[in-house]
Amino acid sequence: MRILLIGEYSRLHLTLAEGLKVLGHSVTLMSDGDDFKNYSRDIDIKRRRHDVMGILSEYRSIFRRVKNNYDYDVVQLINPRFTTLNIRLNSILFNILKKRNKKIILGAFGDDSFWLRACLDNKIFRYSEFFIDGQEQKADHLEAIKTMWLASAHEKANVKMAKETDGIVACLYEYYEAYKPHYAEKLQYIPLPINLSRIEPSILREEPQRVKFFIGINKDRTKIKGTDIMLRALQRLHEKYPDSTEIIKVESLGYDDYLKKMREAHVVLDQLYSYTPAMNALLAMAMGKVVVSGGETEMYDLMGETSNFPIINVQPSEDDVFNRLEFLVMSKECLPMLSEKSRVFVEQHHSHIDVAKKYLDFWNK
Repeated sequence: MRILLIGEYSRLHLTLAEGLKVLGHSVTLMSDGDDFKNYSRDIDIKRRRHDVMGILSEYRSIFRRVKNNYDYDVVQLINPRFTTLNIRLNSILFNILKKRNKKIILGAFGDDSFWLRACLDNKIFRYSEFFIDGQEQKADHLEAIKTMWLASAHEKANVKMAKETDGIVACLYEYYEAYKPHYAEKLQYIPLPINLSRIEPSILREEPQRVKFFIGINKDRTKIKGTDIMLRALQRLHEKYPDSTEIIKVESLGYDDYLKKMREAHVVLDQLYSYTPAMNALLAMAMGKVVVSGGETEMYDLMGETSNFPIINVQPSEDDVFNRLEFLVMSKECLPMLSEKSRVFVEQHHSHIDVAKKYLDFWNK
């Protein structure tokens, strides 16, 4: 098959492409590299100028590059906003891509209007960054997401693409549940792909004297991911157990440097409000790190997992995060077992070749 993957979030499309190529398919990656992460791609659509004439020139260039790619068996979009162009131009490009290619697939891989409305419904999920303990959360960063995706050009484009696409694929439990009431007949959950051949595991073989905790801060998304709250809990822990704990904190590092620092840790803290481990957490688990993140029973049920539950699941409160971290410090003898189970979990559910086969099965339906 000839496959075009447009857009990038946390190496999802790049890793999927690696799996598809192993299986003998021709894959073209088109993206901006996911901002500062700068992941590799075949066709670069990153915007580098912000003056008026530069923006117009780059808009024309991106539009032309997308338009000139056609006659693929499958085109998959990372999000309704799959380029950095104005959302109305993304909608026009969607029309062109749908007309000139055999199948077009919409990815439910990040913020969009269906996910946001599911969060605000307060019935589908027990909690989200928008509702905690039944109380709606008010904050500037949450209002900015609402402004973008509710009753807006973004939502109009999202609804249009969901309706007209040949299929919708969700990479997390939350995104799957958000689309299921509307498009169950053309929706598929497929786990995130991890290229295990690129990640040498360093399984913890004995109880460490000092537990090293890793937390990565993306300054633009720390409140959305809840890492601000997790960091406060981690700092409290270190104050209480200064001789038994160590904090490795990094901010907005590139992919390779980020992984290098993560390798130094025993425990990795990721997202607070999720039901499901996202790409960062899975990379850590593939290394054999113990992950503190979302690992709710609904996620395990969707995956069909019945015995291996290695993720330290946290509720969206600083006290709950602190208590879970304290448990790890007081029960350090459990860390080697959790380390091994983490790697096994990723091998069983997230191998990029197995995930690529699931995509092919879905696309061929």
